[in-house]
Amino acid sequence: MRAVRFDQFRQLPQVVDVLDPTCPDDGVVVQVAATGLCRSDWHGWRGHDSGIALPHVPGHELAGTITQVGSGVTSWHVGDRVTTPFVLACGSCASCRRGDHQVCDDQRQPGFTGWGSFAELVSIERAEVNLVRVPDAMSFDVAASLGCRFATAYRAVVHVGEVTEGDQVVVHGCGGVGLAAVMVAASRGATVVAVDVSPASLELAASLGAATTLDAREVDVPTAVREVTGGGADVSIDAIGHESVVLQALRGLRTRGRHVQIGLLAAGDAPLSELMAAVIAGELQVLGSHGMAAHEYPPMMDEIAAGRLHPERLILDAIGLDDVPARLAGLDQVGSGAGGVTVIRP
Repeated sequence: MRAVRFDQFRQLPQVVDVLDPTCPDDGVVVQVAATGLCRSDWHGWRGHDSGIALPHVPGHELAGTITQVGSGVTSWHVGDRVTTPFVLACGSCASCRRGDHQVCDDQRQPGFTGWGSFAELVSIERAEVNLVRVPDAMSFDVAASLGCRFATAYRAVVHVGEVTEGDQVVVHGCGGVGLAAVMVAASRGATVVAVDVSPASLELAASLGAATTLDAREVDVPTAVREVTGGGADVSIDAIGHESVVLQALRGLRTRGRHVQIGLLAAGDAPLSELMAAVIAGELQVLGSHGMAAHEYPPMMDEIAAGRLHPERLILDAIGLDDVPARLAGLDQVGSGAGGVTVIRP
């Protein structure tokens, strides 16, 4: 099969022919119809994830059709249309027994702990626990966009941030995750403020439900947020991951406000004393959010089917495997163009 592979961190990936994946006894092989290009893939390529072994095929947001089924799998069959969360849970550890599959103690992640979906085929372990059926009415492009960014944003807003009607929510960073968070929060009746440095991303955020947009290059963000919200936001969401953004987000919250951290920070980024000083002074709640378990997908899928959420509006581009190396390397160009989702069709 053809796949995008890198043999060294930070070295431009290549499109190469590699062996087809072997089907795990507890898993399936999926013919990849669509897979998302995500900043987490860029972090992996840059060497920020210690779990990646070289050579490596990235890709963790995927949808497609099952071509092989392992001997231990009974619920899934060849030809089924499927997607999966980016965390493949074991289903039996202490976290999984609590229903918290997204923080499984023995998790696997396609594109990180093993080869991923920037390829024509990908093997998925633990199929009984982690596969999600894709309705016939949903395109593979949309289904692929759910597994990391949209589902992550949905859970961060609904389950972790507990956003309800009337809340003032500030989303910092309007890439794929941030734009999805804007859409989900607005759909729940929140008043949303979107913060970014890209005018195109802010324009898209406004079209998705943001009542106010702030260009972080032109304003002091905490001051502007407090002015717009009348004293501070109820919930802040960092969807980009940078020390300055976290601090701005915390300083823009009302006392006892809630901060949800989605974006990954590079090692050594955070000036912890400043961050914790803001947390203590405001009695803030700081909450991490890491994907969403397969068993939590049905309400989100129902809202999409009912037309209350529109993940298709986040898809701005579709490319082939040959385009991936340059596009992956270019994901560090913050502020160039709108955020949104780029889908790869292998």
